[in-house]
Amino acid sequence: MPKQKIVNVACVPQRSPFRYPGGKTWLVPAFRQWMRCLASRPAILVEPFAGGGIIGLTAAFEKLADKVLLVEIDEGVAAVWKTVLGSNAGWLAKEIMEFPISVESVKVELSKPSRSVRHRAFQTILKNRSYHGGIMANGSSLMKLGENGKGIRSRWYPQTLKNRILDISAVRDRIQFLEGDGMQALRSHAARSDAVFFIDPPYTAPGKKAGSRLYKYNELDHAELFCIASTLAGDFLMTYDNAPSVLEMAKRHGFDTEVIPMKNTHNAEMTELLVGRNLNWVRATVVRTETERLLFDDA
Repeated sequence: MPKQKIVNVACVPQRSPFRYPGGKTWLVPAFRQWMRCLASRPAILVEPFAGGGIIGLTAAFEKLADKVLLVEIDEGVAAVWKTVLGSNAGWLAKEIMEFPISVESVKVELSKPSRSVRHRAFQTILKNRSYHGGIMANGSSLMKLGENGKGIRSRWYPQTLKNRILDISAVRDRIQFLEGDGMQALRSHAARSDAVFFIDPPYTAPGKKAGSRLYKYNELDHAELFCIASTLAGDFLMTYDNAPSVLEMAKRHGFDTEVIPMKNTHNAEMTELLVGRNLNWVRATVVRTETERLLFDDA
């Protein structure tokens, strides 16, 4: 196998307004290659566990599919996508620009009940950008030192966030959002041969529990997900923890797998697993990430 090339994720366009744990910015070059290897441009790309949505956004901005469907079950994250892709994107951008960020102001704002979908969207972005690692699950907390001792301001880039929100709004005719169960979305589109699927579930397969501390909705029937994937008429690309149980499920369904090395926030060597029907394109254009810390350096 050829020596793996390090992908500088700082050179990948940062499209998402989120700092998302487990984000897939590092996978964007490989995703593009996968899409280029398809027999024809798909009518729709379905991302059933959207989260920060970097893959779906890449497809929409670069016109890699006619349409993109983002699906997310988390109410706060869903509120952001509804707002950004709806009529209140400008309002959200304005609120972000005008918010006087401090530990006190964040605590006050996040203690308020959400008055509307757009208000919940603002609170979600605020929490995502002010909590440690962008983690919004129960038990997460405000960052303390932050980057270079900047504390809570470390990841609050109002102008950058405004630009991203308005840029997404400008291509919203290419993106559909659905708040709900990603598994059901897969079932609903399973018969479509003109659809492709990017599947990035919370990493909670047996032996790997990272998703339980990163995401509010982290429980998933992984065996059922693999069964659903086997029924998809269109092609799919799935990302997973490199765990024995996942490899076994992939083997059971006759799926191809490829291990991708990467580094985590502590600069430790780790691996992720790609799962699909044919991953020969990966072996021809192998991708590797720099430290995952760069995923969040989006100033």
